[in-house]
Amino acid sequence: MTQEQMLEQIVKQVMSSMSAATAAPASCAGGTTVTEADYPIGDKKPELIFSATGKAYKELTLEKLLAGELKPEDLRIRPETLELQAQVADSVHRDAFGRNLRRAAELIAVPDARLLEIYNAMRPYKSTKEEFMAIADELKNQYNAPISAALVAEAGEVCYNRKRTKEFK
Repeated sequence: MTQEQMLEQIVKQVMSSMSAATAAPASCAGGTTVTEADYPIGDKKPELIFSATGKAYKELTLEKLLAGELKPEDLRIRPETLELQAQVADSVHRDAFGRNLRRAAELIAVPDARLLEIYNAMRPYKSTKEEFMAIADELKNQYNAPISAALVAEAGEVCYNRKRTKEFK
């Protein structure tokens, strides 16, 4: 596979995932909401989708990427798009999937390197219960990620109760 073919495949996957993005919350596009009927939003309501840099969905083309008119940041997803996807999931009673998408939306604000550190810190015996709680506090207060913070705090409690924190190593 040539580099151009690989790039084309990656772009198609990104574009496909953006087409699957559906559902606009009160915090999205002027309070618009979407449902299963709007799926895929990239086809039915593309005006609601923007890249992390503010480029409209319709501007994100393979031709523009190959011409050097798009940067990697232009292909990053926005929290609002994930919320749209969560709304569609909710509309078809896929509540757990909707919650996962909302956690993902929160975590966009967290730098990638810090996310990897947090992921590693949550592995068995890598952190104390207090370190879990400190991470939860950081997510809640520094990154405004209360759903993710609650998940980390709960994981800290469970790991501690099951003797899987650093204290028990």
